Amino acid sequence: MNDDLAPLSARIDRTNELLTRMLAEVAKTPSTHAIFVDAGYLYAAAGRLVTGTEDRRAFDLDAEGLIEALIDRARSIFADSRLLRVYWYDGARRRIHTAEQQSIAELPDVKVRLGNLNANNQQKGVDSLIRSDLESLARHRAISDAALLGGDEDLVSAVEAAQGYGARVHLWGIEAPEGRNQAEPLLWEVDSQRTLDLDFFKPYVSRRAAVPYEATATRPPRDDVRFVGAQIAAKWLAERGRAALQELLPGHPYLPGSVDQDLLVEAEGLLQYSLRGQADLRRALRDGFWEHLQAQY
Repeated sequence: MNDDLAPLSARIDRTNELLTRMLAEVAKTPSTHAIFVDAGYLYAAAGRLVTGTEDRRAFDLDAEGLIEALIDRARSIFADSRLLRVYWYDGARRRIHTAEQQSIAELPDVKVRLGNLNANNQQKGVDSLIRSDLESLARHRAISDAALLGGDEDLVSAVEAAQGYGARVHLWGIEAPEGRNQAEPLLWEVDSQRTLDLDFFKPYVSRRAAVPYEATATRPPRDDVRFVGAQIAAKWLAERGRAALQELLPGHPYLPGSVDQDLLVEAEGLLQYSLRGQADLRRALRDGFWEHLQAQY
């Protein structure tokens, strides 16, 4: 060999040796997976499947038991992999944990990430949180596989971002009583799909027992109902702030369905009287609610 090429050959041999050792170390390193749960999708789809309603107030969810079941399912699928953690994405007013979200955050191996809730109880910012975490973990090789429990088309960009860094994304869905509860573009992009059925969720979702109001309860005066509407409006404004009020005002005299339903349920609890079928009292309730809000604007 030419003496001039000897140093170059030695460097190549050294580089090959280092690459061989690095690949051997990588081969010994266990793969890692994480579970990403869109809680909005979970509550809506599991509630509908087990109890027939998507209204969170109508059923209880054993989050701790369900998370353990999801971890066990992932363990059986990713047999040679270790769990990094479970990421739980939900919405909250001003991103302040509810008592339920706080209890979930305290579970081992669980990270709660909160988006915001607008005046219509719609989640804002959750999809971007999922994308950020998926992309970051994949980019830093912290995970090799991601189990994503969700159904929104907006998650497509999160899937593509993680896949761009070499991670495999596995979409988990919840059985739909009819039709489909996951967007087709999302189904097209993922590496695999699985559906969790009714038997999987039954142990963890249960309908709340309704507390009936006395049929003989005295019908409250309209002024009392109007006053209760104003009380609830004051509480609503304190929790949500003026930005939410500005979103609501253009719809006057109509309330978004979710806000109107919350108003009705809370008023019935305060009055201990059912307002169902009481059109005049419902109007008085809404009038009191609106009058207080408009007075604060």
